[in-house]
Amino acid sequence: MATPRCQSNLTARAHAKTDEHIRISREYGQMYFDGPREYGYGGYRYDGRWVPVAQDMIAHFDLKPGDRVLDVGCAKGFLVKDFMKALPGLEAFGLDVSHYAMMHCEPETVGRLHLGSADSLPFPDGSFKAAISLNTIHNFDRAGCVRALRELQRVSGGRAFVQVDSYRTPEQRAVFEDWALTAKFHDYPDGWLAVFAEAGYTGDHFWTIIE
Repeated sequence: MATPRCQSNLTARAHAKTDEHIRISREYGQMYFDGPREYGYGGYRYDGRWVPVAQDMIAHFDLKPGDRVLDVGCAKGFLVKDFMKALPGLEAFGLDVSHYAMMHCEPETVGRLHLGSADSLPFPDGSFKAAISLNTIHNFDRAGCVRALRELQRVSGGRAFVQVDSYRTPEQRAVFEDWALTAKFHDYPDGWLAVFAEAGYTGDHFWTIIE
């Protein structure tokens, strides 16, 4: 399944990272999305890279026009936009904790994005054909990750997909810890699988591994 590659400048981030950079980045405001690179994305703009991700998710979950899909941690709504582009008639929605992202969303997604937290989704049980969360739930502590996974499970009936920060070697872990700004919980794959089991999460998963 297609997932956008990390395009980070690892060396630059490692040298610039401070406690203050972490604090500001975790506000998920202008500095995180569109400020200097050491605070986050360094400019988060639509470039179409989510189109193949949307297409793969549509095929993976056999989504049809009229189905409802939720992107948890949707930021400015790029994937929501590309879901609708890839499958006209698909009812795509997003949720994000960032007020700044909501105020700078793609025009096509206005009215489809909700301000809220992944660990307390404001939707009824089973209200989506699929729920997706890419590189988001690791921004909670471990207990928060469990809550967020339970919420994804609840609103999707287990038809879910999450991507989280992980590593397979001590060397990869060291690179990750030098680079990461917002992740509060991370672990080797086995540690994540234990979190999934504790949450009762039965959906699919993928690892983001920085090398």
